[in-house]
Amino acid sequence: MPGLSRADFGTSPPRIDIPRDYNAAHDLIERNLAAGRADKVAYVDDRGRTTFGELARRVNRFANALVELGMRPEERALVCLLDSVDFPTAFLGSIKAGIVPIAANTLLTPADYAYMLNDSRARTLVVSGALLPSFLPILAGMKHLKHVIVSGDGQAARPAHALDFDALLKNADDGFEAAATTRDDVCFWLYSSGSTGAPKGTMHIHSSMITTAYLHGGPIVGVREDDVLFSAAKLFFAYGLGNALTYTLAFGTTTILMAERPTPEAVFKRLKEHRPTIFYGVPTLFAMMMASAALPKREEVAIRLCTSAGEALPEHVGKRFSGHFGVDILDGLGSTEMLHVYLSNRPGDVRYGSSGRPVPGYRLRVVDDEGHPVADGEVGELQVNGPTSAQGYWNNREKSHATFQGPWTRSGDKYRIDADGRYVYSGRTDDMLKVGGIYVSPIEVESALVTHEAVLEAAVIGREDADRLVKPMAYVVLKPGRTPSEVLAGELREHVKLHLAPYKFPRWVEFLDELPKTATGKIQRFKLRARLP
Repeated sequence: MPGLSRADFGTSPPRIDIPRDYNAAHDLIERNLAAGRADKVAYVDDRGRTTFGELARRVNRFANALVELGMRPEERALVCLLDSVDFPTAFLGSIKAGIVPIAANTLLTPADYAYMLNDSRARTLVVSGALLPSFLPILAGMKHLKHVIVSGDGQAARPAHALDFDALLKNADDGFEAAATTRDDVCFWLYSSGSTGAPKGTMHIHSSMITTAYLHGGPIVGVREDDVLFSAAKLFFAYGLGNALTYTLAFGTTTILMAERPTPEAVFKRLKEHRPTIFYGVPTLFAMMMASAALPKREEVAIRLCTSAGEALPEHVGKRFSGHFGVDILDGLGSTEMLHVYLSNRPGDVRYGSSGRPVPGYRLRVVDDEGHPVADGEVGELQVNGPTSAQGYWNNREKSHATFQGPWTRSGDKYRIDADGRYVYSGRTDDMLKVGGIYVSPIEVESALVTHEAVLEAAVIGREDADRLVKPMAYVVLKPGRTPSEVLAGELREHVKLHLAPYKFPRWVEFLDELPKTATGKIQRFKLRARLP
């Protein structure tokens, strides 16, 4: 039987004990039953409430259902679910059975999902009914996929062989002995965007989930059992997974789940109705909230703390938010590769415009192109050394070696350390953009643009909007005989939306006679950046 983890918070960083025989799902579930929380509400989603005891039974039933379908330990299941209690059910049920779940971004295209299914060789797909239309065109060509499990309702007709999520749970036994995994076994995957557009399967081990709670959730955020959590960042993000799944179960809180898009109006509704005490957001959302006419008054909400990650929080957005609601936003930095936040501001020590200081338990360094530490105040690449680093990328030896360099993981972010020892974001080391906290490859957007009949060439860079948040901008060279116009620019934006996830479309389109290039034909993006106002 796998053991449970423990942490001594009397030291900084905490002393963490994770036994060798260890199953992350078993630990996260059983610790709450042992603490007497079986009747406490764990999740409130759009359909109702689920107690810790009910969640434990659901997890066991899903694990039994997968085993009965013939799934074996270390095989993979792609989980593409909107935020509801079905997500932790499927995710933890897979882990408890020794099966490796892959949390998939719910905003992608059929081509993206086809790549993930084929690359991962997933044998089972667990998908929300509302997302099924993105999978129907590709299912017939998935040679490794054996089972499709559909959660909830949707307007699309289900494939004849599809299985119903609720029916599987109803017919399965609610007792299950956790698979004999170890703390260093691969537990789950997250796909990380690549600079060429091809996502990378990032493999995380069993011990990493609870470790993020012990290092960040407890000491930095200060999550308590009596808190109510609400994460606008979805469960498929590394950030959202920690916020709404790991921290919920590690500390025995109640968490609000929201299936719909995190618009300001949808967020305000949950903040007022459910009165969460900790709110997890991203900079783009915080900016949209402050610009909304429906912004709640301070007394209408109960938040005592907010966190932000995914992209750098503009100073003016943080100050406006804290001035209105009277609470701080703890801006920080994490990554898919490190699983959660490893650099953060903290209560009583917030400086907007910085990412704060290293989370105890992680070591950080800022280095030059040769890997030598730079002097304080100078800009270099941020690298991190910590216990939650991914094992590597699936089937991608070259990228694994480039990113995971011994105990150090390259972030791809440029930082400088100010005179007070705070880390200040200074851009990317590559051409990748962060849009709403999600990486976007310029090459991917360019490739979509050139499929339009009017486009000869395209180049995409990042441009700051009015809130100083980065969005894609496209420079386009048209084919002979085509005339630039605002109408055509609008067509190109819509064209990209048809081929890529909607958040990747260029917010601005500028037409050029030619793109600046090197003698060998490479686009000189620095010259395009120099054109920005």
